[in-house]
Formats: sequence, structure tokens, C-alpha cells
Amino acid sequence: MTTRNVSLSTPVKRTGDQNDVAAVALRKPQPGEMRGLKLLDVLQLDVNALLVLLPRITDPALTRDEVATMELDDLLKLGGEVTQFFGGADTGPFPTT
Repeated sequence: MTTRNVSLSTPVKRTGDQNDVAAVALRKPQPGEMRGLKLLDVLQLDVNALLVLLPRITDPALTRDEVATMELDDLLKLGGEVTQFFGGADTGPFPTT
């Protein structure tokens, strides 16, 4: 399974006894994890799409509220890494001309 490790510029604060999250691993989304989402929305870094997808593919698992309140640059960094799962010269299913 393909994963990408991402360090956050501002750790996500967790309540209670849980440690703050300074880095997360992203799993390449499986079809079931894309349920209810449009691939185009994910590729365009639509915030609502990322609020749904990131809790499904992060380790440690971030909650929707944690994603919604994280720093914007960290959200964009995570979203950018997600888009890398779907692109690249060697990963495309269609021939190029």
C-alpha cells in the first residue's frame, strides 16, 4: 500500500490525554474511501472534499473537526500530497500522445 509521510508546520492539538499530532501518514485512497466524493473535487483541493477524505486516510486518524481547524498551509500540504497519488507519468492509466 502506498503511503506518504507529512510533517505539519503546526501540530494538531488533541484534547484529553492524547498527544498532539505533528506528522501524519497518508494512505493512497481505495475506492471505498472515495465514496461520496468526486475525484475532480479532491484534485482541485476542495476543502469540503478534504474534510471528508482526510479522516479516512490519515494515520493517526484525524477527525473532521481537527482537519477543519488545522492551519491552512498544512491542509494544502496534505491535499497536495493526496493529489500526488493520482498523477505522475508512470501512474496514469491512459496513454499520452
